[in-house]
Amino acid sequence: MGGNSSNGSGSKNNGPKNQGPWGQPPRGGNNNTPPELDELLRKSQQKLKQVLPGGFGPLGFVIVVALLFIGWLATGIYVVQPAEQGVVLRFGKAVSTSLPGINYHLPYPIETVLTPNVLTVRQTSVGTNARTGQAESHMLTGDENIVDVNFTVFWRIKADGAADYLFNVQQPSVTVKMIAESAIREIVGRSNLQPILTQARQETEENVKLLMQSSLDGYVSGIEITQVQLQKVEPPAEVIDSFNDVQAAVIDQERMVNEAQAYSNQVIPQAEGNAQQIVQRAEAYKQSVVAEATGQAARFISVYNEYAKAPEVTRDRIYLETMEKVYGRTNKIILDSDGNGVVPYLPLNELNKSNKGAN
Repeated sequence: MGGNSSNGSGSKNNGPKNQGPWGQPPRGGNNNTPPELDELLRKSQQKLKQVLPGGFGPLGFVIVVALLFIGWLATGIYVVQPAEQGVVLRFGKAVSTSLPGINYHLPYPIETVLTPNVLTVRQTSVGTNARTGQAESHMLTGDENIVDVNFTVFWRIKADGAADYLFNVQQPSVTVKMIAESAIREIVGRSNLQPILTQARQETEENVKLLMQSSLDGYVSGIEITQVQLQKVEPPAEVIDSFNDVQAAVIDQERMVNEAQAYSNQVIPQAEGNAQQIVQRAEAYKQSVVAEATGQAARFISVYNEYAKAPEVTRDRIYLETMEKVYGRTNKIILDSDGNGVVPYLPLNELNKSNKGAN
C-alpha cells in the first residue's frame, strides 16, 4: 500500500508544469495572467497611444491621473428621492442631512450617504406572534380581569430624526413592538375592564400613543408614532360565552334605567306644572279674599263714620236695608199697623206676581 501511495504521489508531482488544475494546458501565452486581462491591457495601451500625442509618456500619465481624480470626485454626486432624506457620514459619523434632489458629498471613502425613507408610514401589529401564531395579548386590568387586546401601531421617521433612527436604534420594528406591548399593559393595568370594552377605546388609544412617544423620545430614536388603532378588545376565548351573558344583562339593566329615566323626565315636569298651577290658583284666591275683606272693612268703616254722625238715621237705614234683603225674596206683604192708604181687599199677591212678570 505504501508503494502504491508513493507512485500515486509521484505521478502528481511529475506531471507537466504548464497544465491547469484539471490537467488542461492554460489558454494564452502568459502562465500568470489570464489572457482576457492581457488583451484588455493591450487594447487600452493602443487607445491611449491614439489619443495621447507622442504616446503614453509623462503627459499621458498626468492626463490619466487627472481623469481618475475627476472620476473620483464625481463619486460624491448622489440623488435623494422625494420621500427620502440624506444623512451624510464622514468616516462613519453623521455630520449633516440633505434634502431631496441632487446633492454632493466628499468622495468615498471620506464621506458616504444613507437615504432612509422618512415619509412612508410603517405599521407594527401587536397581539399575535407572527412566527408561532400564539397570542401575546392577554393582559390584566385594574379590576383584576383578563382581557385580550390586539392593536396596530402606525409610525414613521421624524422629519429631523433620520440620523437618530439610523444610529440610536438597532432594530426599529422590534423596538416599537416592545415599547407598544409595555405601554398597552401599563394603560390597561390602570383601567377597568368595562370602559376599555365600550366607551373608553379612543381614550385608551390616545394614552398608549402618548406613552409610546414619550418612551421613544427618551431613547432619542427618531421615531414618531402617528396612530394607535385597537383591533380586538375582548375577554379570552375560554370565557367569552359567560362574558356575553354578563354583557347582555348589563345591556338590559341600562335599557331599564333609560326607560325609567325617560318616564321620570316625562312625569316630573308634568307634576311640577300641576303644582305651579295650584300655587297660582291659590295665589289668585288669596288676592281675591284679601281684596274682598279689604272692601268690606272699608265699607264698614264708612258706615260707622256715617253712624257716628247720625246714629238714629243710620240705624233706621240699616234696618230697612236689612229688611229689604230678608223679605225681598218672599211672597209676604208686610203692612204698617195703621193700614193707612191701603184697601184691605185689594189682591196684592196677584198684583205682585203680575208686576214681577212684567219686569
